[in-house]
Parts: sequence; C-alpha cells; structure tokens
Amino acid sequence: MARIVEVTPLADARLALRFADGAIGEVDLSNLVGVGVFAPLADPITFASISLGDDGEVRWGEDLDLCPDALYLQVTGKSVEDVFGVQATAGSTAG
Repeated sequence: MARIVEVTPLADARLALRFADGAIGEVDLSNLVGVGVFAPLADPITFASISLGDDGEVRWGEDLDLCPDALYLQVTGKSVEDVFGVQATAGSTAG
C-alpha cells in the first residue's frame, strides 16, 4: 500500500504529495471539488484544512478521505499491475 507522508494544498484544487518511497507529484482534484460529497471542498478554507490519516490517506475531517493507492497511481503514472504485481480485472474480489 502506498503511504503519503506529506500533503500540501495548492491553488486550483490541486495537492502536492510526497510518498514514503520518495515519489512526489501533484494531483488535480478540480473534477471532484464542489461535486457530491466533495462539495464542501469548493470553499478554499475547507480545502486547506487537509490532514493525513493514520493509514496515510488524505483527509478532510472524519468524513472525507482519498485513497493513497489511487493518488499514488495518479502521481506516478503506474498501473495497478506495476505497483501491486497483480492483474486487475473488472469485478474481481480479493479473497
């Protein structure tokens, strides 16, 4: 699992991220901000109130978080297969 060790909110609904393995980069959340459960993040003060959870996830309060694995894939451009060494299939379950 990818672990975020540093997150910084940036302008235009972007986040700067640094991962435990040294990967760094930015993600653009503009497609999420202001929509559905992400509606509160349209407020710049709320967006800036970001923190890291116990499992390295990006959090806004107790009710809203983003998966560190998904963010890692965005930052690195790697595939699930590259990172986890398994082939992803639609509808598969772990077990």
